Amino acid sequence: MGRPRAGPVWLFDLDNTLHHASHAIFPYINREMTAFIERALAVDRETANRLRVAYTRRYGAALLGLVRRHGIDAHAFLREVHPSDTLMEMVRGERGLRRTLSALPGRKIVLTNGPSAYAQTILAALGIRGYFERVIAIEDMRRGNQWQAKPERTVMRRVLRQVGVPLAHASRATLVEDTHGHLKRYRRLGIRTVWITGFIPVRDTPARRASQAALLLARPAPDATADGTAVTYPVTPSAGSEASLRQHMVAPARITASRPHYVDHRVRTLARLRRH
Repeated sequence: MGRPRAGPVWLFDLDNTLHHASHAIFPYINREMTAFIERALAVDRETANRLRVAYTRRYGAALLGLVRRHGIDAHAFLREVHPSDTLMEMVRGERGLRRTLSALPGRKIVLTNGPSAYAQTILAALGIRGYFERVIAIEDMRRGNQWQAKPERTVMRRVLRQVGVPLAHASRATLVEDTHGHLKRYRRLGIRTVWITGFIPVRDTPARRASQAALLLARPAPDATADGTAVTYPVTPSAGSEASLRQHMVAPARITASRPHYVDHRVRTLARLRRH
């Protein structure tokens, strides 16, 4: 347990917060996860996809569902599904990220459901490892032999103790995240929340398609061929999902111009943090 320490503490998520994971890394990891599940559970690809999505949404990390329900070797899973040799070339970060981090007062910590080696590689590729006091990865969230992950409440309570923030003064800590569910769960503990939306894939809804069509029609002819394709989530559960899986499925939160009540600040880029 860490001794109480004064001053603000920033808890940064990693994927789609400190770097653009949806650009190339998430599609790669999703394919590798699906292939691993297909082999380990001897199921077809469609079933493996549905399990991956369902467990991620129910537990915060697909790993937890696989360990708790199927006894999968967690270390083998983490080792096999995260890129190693090709990772560095897939990393995309925000321009001026180091300047942004250096301008923020207080201690900075990475809190990720990804494995430690993966997190360290990402931070090294971005050139920002030295800005963080520590990295708390999914291996560090374990309680004994039990694997845990965000957004479990016990995980954040332990993190606050470890970094010296008493629960009674939880507002000294600020969580910077792209995931609605994590922000909502942890805001109830009293910590401050920042929702970063710049890297989040936007759902391809009928309303969005209609809006895009209207914008394209309103443009001059030379711009009519501009790419207006919506970015979608890499994997969407099919309509024929089994009932046992469907009950665990939660539709991704739709990005709107407003911010939920459990979000203190909504920003598109980390550079905007310097204004709050």
